[in-house]
Amino acid sequence: MPQAVVIATGNAGKLSEFCAIIKDGAFSFFMSKDIGFAEEVEESAQTFKRNAEIKAKAVFEYTASKYKDYWVVADDSGLEVEALDGRPGIFSARYAGENASGKDRYMKLLNEMEGKTNRNARFVCCLCLIRPGHAPEFFEGVCRGSILPEPRGSGGFGYDPVFLPEGCTQGFGEMSEEEKNTLSHRGRAVKKMLERLNAEQA
Repeated sequence: MPQAVVIATGNAGKLSEFCAIIKDGAFSFFMSKDIGFAEEVEESAQTFKRNAEIKAKAVFEYTASKYKDYWVVADDSGLEVEALDGRPGIFSARYAGENASGKDRYMKLLNEMEGKTNRNARFVCCLCLIRPGHAPEFFEGVCRGSILPEPRGSGGFGYDPVFLPEGCTQGFGEMSEEEKNTLSHRGRAVKKMLERLNAEQA
């Protein structure tokens, strides 16, 4: 049977990316709400790594009492912009307010970037994997690039329409899901996680 993996998120876009990146019948994926976890976990830490761990532990504690062999993966990710001193960073999802849309967030970013000549930025993703009988494991992925002057494309989610990966002519919002996943911060973090898991089985 496939290994059940709970992705500690309510973001359907993230779940879709995980499923697209890990095209492996060895795993079946669920969002935390799919197993009845409805708690709002406060991301109170100051780093992506610690916020991922907070989310993973909260969901794992709930899951372990009901589903003994399930794994939990939590992702904390965000966009760091040099000209904004690393903002929005860990606050990327709440940058324009709690109930803001992806468009609200990237339009606020573009407004703050007006007049800035340094448009360097990077997406960062940290995964925390918790498996029964194992200490938490962490995997980080980074994608460097720049902030576009205006949104391009309708693909992806979040800040994708305003992010141009280094060495590319298309922004994340213009790429197919497969193209984006080969370059993205999340794709790179997931690849590192899979390499670790595959090495254990070798």
